[in-house]
Amino acid sequence: MRNVLMLGGTAWLGFQIAEQLLARGDAVTCLARGESGRAPAGAAFVQCDRRSPDAYGAVANQTWDEVIELSYEPFLVQGALDALADRAKHWTLVSSVSVYATNTDAGADESAPLLEPVDLEDYGQAKVAAEQVSQEALNERLLIIRPGLIAGPGDGSDRFGYWAGRFALAGEGPVLSPIADDRVVQVIDIEDIAIFIAQAGRSGITGVINATGNQHALADVLALCADVAGFTGELVRASDGWLIDHDVRFWAGPRSLPLWVPQADSAFAQRDNSAFHAAGGELRPLRQTVQRTLEAERNLGLDRERRSGLSRSEELELLEQLRRG
Repeated sequence: MRNVLMLGGTAWLGFQIAEQLLARGDAVTCLARGESGRAPAGAAFVQCDRRSPDAYGAVANQTWDEVIELSYEPFLVQGALDALADRAKHWTLVSSVSVYATNTDAGADESAPLLEPVDLEDYGQAKVAAEQVSQEALNERLLIIRPGLIAGPGDGSDRFGYWAGRFALAGEGPVLSPIADDRVVQVIDIEDIAIFIAQAGRSGITGVINATGNQHALADVLALCADVAGFTGELVRASDGWLIDHDVRFWAGPRSLPLWVPQADSAFAQRDNSAFHAAGGELRPLRQTVQRTLEAERNLGLDRERRSGLSRSEELELLEQLRRG
């Protein structure tokens, strides 16, 4: 039985990873404040604030077959390394594709240039700093996972879920869309990435791996979401310029059209994922992820206030403005 320490394990991705580890028979300990949720059934839970002086006192006297770190704050990452690096046989740092310096090279792999970690309040730069201190402390015992867009039930960002939910809410009515023929989406199901991380540690895989989905045309993803949702209305498409001029934001956040990026950043979702597949990573059909996501959207309420996307009233107002020209 492997002894695994999750630095986290109570929020979305961490919880899913912990569940996958438990399903494989590992003994799992989750060290976290516990404010974002609970540890999964079967896991030991150590409640602590990782900023406290003795944050790792309860776990630093053990040998760990695996430590999994999810934080992006270099201070927390460094503290865990100082306390636990010598006690871990293998270490997985969950980083992000946000570490890359540019989004203009379609098909770029893990060797692409990274951001300079100057402003550690910036998420991508902070993840670069976390990678650097982890590599210095762990060398050949370290696996760095760089996820792209993650989707599925429990996604608090509302990015991927917006489209399936909106098509279901609109029904026979119109839906506003970007002109998306030349844009690409890469999305990985939350269960697929959790399965991969759990198995990669068990297999002793090290190095750097982009954990991203396969590439899909955004237009095809929207069509799939509409089909799964049973949408029979009109998809009304607007240009990048029109959307930007009318204060529609891109990618995520309030008053946005999620997953859309302007042409200048169109390589954003075109990261090479061959290392993920070579290391045993598997991706379920995208339709399954859309179906799982739509079920979660219906349970939450299709007309709820969202972290990402347009409200239905905002969308209808924009559609009227587009109609008037």
